[in-house]
Amino acid sequence: MPDDAKTFQIEDVQIIFRNFAGEKSTFNQNGDRTFAVVLDEKLAKTMADDGWNVKLLESREEGEPGTPYIQVTVGYKNRPPYIVLISGDDNRTHLTEDIVGMLDGIDIKTADLICRGYDWDVNGKKGTKAYLKTLFVTLEEDDLMRKYGVGADG
Repeated sequence: MPDDAKTFQIEDVQIIFRNFAGEKSTFNQNGDRTFAVVLDEKLAKTMADDGWNVKLLESREEGEPGTPYIQVTVGYKNRPPYIVLISGDDNRTHLTEDIVGMLDGIDIKTADLICRGYDWDVNGKKGTKAYLKTLFVTLEEDDLMRKYGVGADG
């Protein structure tokens, strides 16, 4: 059962490893909708100390520290997330499970999110898994999108 007291909110977050569609890949089982969020060093340490599953991207420069991130699950079985795509001045599209995969192929200008934690304990190992609660994504529009008033949904 999710622990609502264990949540985090990050604004203007960098989203990496997007798989909102849940497509099978080398790193993902079919149907598992996930993405990752880059964390700053201070937040990463705080979250790791609190039991969140913080990981490190390998550094591109030898001797440099890796970039911390956390994987987020987009689950629709128990408590579906509320996801909104913002395009143009006033276009807000609520993304349902059927169309959320569109986020895999767009250029993101900004993203703000809230995740809730799920504490797990398996074979003596413990941790907290992040589940998406709320996500607002602003589309990075190009000149033609602005000219014709067209967002990601067409």
